[in-house]
Order: sequence, then C-alpha cells, then structure tokens
Amino acid sequence: MGVSRRRLLVSDFIMSFMWVWSSVLIKMFVHTMLGYGAHDLKGEILKHSISVINMFFFAFLAKATKGGAYNPLTILSGAISGDLSNFLFTVGARIPAQVFGSITGVRLIIAAFPNIGRGPRLTIDIHRGALIEGCLTFAIVTISLGLSRRSRASTLMKTWISSLSKLTLHILGSDLTGGCMNPASVMGWAYARGDHITKEHIHVYWLAPIQATLLAVWTFNLLVSPPKDEREKMIEKKSE
Repeated sequence: MGVSRRRLLVSDFIMSFMWVWSSVLIKMFVHTMLGYGAHDLKGEILKHSISVINMFFFAFLAKATKGGAYNPLTILSGAISGDLSNFLFTVGARIPAQVFGSITGVRLIIAAFPNIGRGPRLTIDIHRGALIEGCLTFAIVTISLGLSRRSRASTLMKTWISSLSKLTLHILGSDLTGGCMNPASVMGWAYARGDHITKEHIHVYWLAPIQATLLAVWTFNLLVSPPKDEREKMIEKKSE
C-alpha cells in the first residue's frame, strides 16, 4: 500500500473521529454553555449556523488532506465510477477506517460525558425509515455530483451550497431517522448502544443509503453528459 493510501486511511479515521465529536460539542455549546432550550428558536438558529461553519471547516480538512473524508457515501459515489482497485480500496479499507474512527470517537464521548445521549434513533417503522433515509441520500449525492461538474463555480460557492443542502436535508429527516446520511457516524452510536447488527440499523442506515447512492450515480450519469475534457478522453481511448 502506497504512502498516499496510508495517509488517506489515517485522514479518514481522524476526520470521522472529529466529526462525531464536533456534532456533540456544538450541541453542548448551544444548550449547556449558552443555556438555550431544545426547541428555542434562537438556539436552533445559532446551532445550525455553527453547523454550517463546521462543514466549511471539514471541507477545508478534506482539501488539506487531499481527499480525506468522514462519510462513506462521499467516497463511495466517486469509487463507483472509478477503476476496480480504487473501488476495492474504498470498500475494504477507507470505509472501515471511517467506521472505526466514529466508534472510537463515540466511545470517548460517552466516557467523558456519560449523560450526553445515545445518538440518532429511528422513530418510525423500518420501511418508511429506509425510504426517508434513501431519499435524503439520493438528494445529497445528486447535489454533490452536480456541484462536482460545475468547474466554473468557486470552491467557496460549492461548499456553501453543499453545506446548506446537507443542513436542510438533515432538518427534514431529524425527527424521523436522525437525517444523518452518514452510515459511519450512525454506526458509532449504534455500536455504543449495542444495536449495530439489528435489522433496523442495517436496513435504514446502511442498505438504504448505499442503494440510494448507487441509484443517484447511475441516474446522474444517465441524464447528465460528461464534461468536454472527459468526452475527449473517452473518444481518444476508443480511437486507440
């Protein structure tokens, strides 16, 4: 395994660890330190504003680490369209690194703050939960693919649109499934609760998002033509 791949695994582990911690710290800052209630409008606005800033920070980390990520769906959507070796590396190494990072982060959170809670939970039946989590994932993956094709848009604008989209979708699904759209993060909390191998967890937080990601990539590639430089490369390969 090359140095760059080992660096990616370390980056994935650390960023996944930091991601679960960041969400908890934001809630503690708003509700515990500032004293806002769970349904206080000002508190919710402040929490969501900090969440957007947090997503900008993680976008910076992804760029600084040259591809590090904290969400399996982010790297899976790119690996599907890549070569076989990259796909196997993503599924067999990067996603497990993100899962282990999330589990480690959650275990330390619970050790430090025993009364912090136990993460997102499903409040509806499995079938509707899987449908909702799948639809949310389909939407965010499609948006991400669309932004990646907009070469003229600035990185700041892409991050802004992506962050607001993730926040909006999270709010829409937060009371039903948690609106996580991140199997690794949910896995960390489920492992701590001991229900990470239940039918509910596997179907709603793993199978549905992965299927939605595959469908989003397939649909996007079917409906949207590749950029001009990619088309030229494809033509050159065919001519050879």
